Amino acid sequence: MAYETVVVDETEHVGTITLDRPEAMNTFSTALAQDLDSALRDLDENDEVRAIIVAGAGDAFSAGIDLTEHGEFDSQREYRKWVGQMEAPFLTLKNMSTPVIAAAHGHAAANGIGLVAACDLAVLAEGTMLGATAPKVGLFCMGPAVPLMGSLTQKRCLELLLTGELIDAETALDWGLVNRVVPEENLEDAARTLAESMTQKSPVAVQMGKEAYYVMNDLDYETALEYSNEQFATLCTTGDANEGIDAFLSGREPEWPGE
Repeated sequence: MAYETVVVDETEHVGTITLDRPEAMNTFSTALAQDLDSALRDLDENDEVRAIIVAGAGDAFSAGIDLTEHGEFDSQREYRKWVGQMEAPFLTLKNMSTPVIAAAHGHAAANGIGLVAACDLAVLAEGTMLGATAPKVGLFCMGPAVPLMGSLTQKRCLELLLTGELIDAETALDWGLVNRVVPEENLEDAARTLAESMTQKSPVAVQMGKEAYYVMNDLDYETALEYSNEQFATLCTTGDANEGIDAFLSGREPEWPGE
């Protein structure tokens, strides 16, 4: 499928979505938000794709929402529709079964930091700056706050949201917002290595496991255990489980049927 504002590639079970508005620091225009959401959905439906990387072209990952669109609307209803499109990828990322890795460099601000937090895993280039910067222009990162709340402690999250100040990559790592910080020239390789560590495993187990994680995260402890038992029992009946266990017991590499 052709997109206007993102570039999509697929190589050896890894799909890559590159935000492609470098002249605007990959800010979320309506078109970019829609393209990103569609690309995520399309790759999630592709049986050949077992992991996805989201990156940014040019000097930044994403500097937030394209504020030049703000003047196009007048009513609260119009703004509600607009911002709903901006945040749609955050919901898609949670609901899709394929794991997604953010590979961020330069700046990840406002919706950019929200995208980093919404991805399942994240790798940063050294020197990357991140922040929930919307208060600087009279707004607030309410949409990005939702995935940030799931990634940070309350005090860390509120520090970002209320101050609007930037933090560096090492601080983001220390706070638990990201998984890796690497030299910028190694960013693509580091993200791909992380992706390939998942593509080599059972696609059924990884995808069912991701889906179950986000469901269990919203349940109380006892209900989550009950749900986990049901999902594990279902997983035990799959072809991937039969192949994986047989391969392990036989001392050979598995050949995943993907079912």
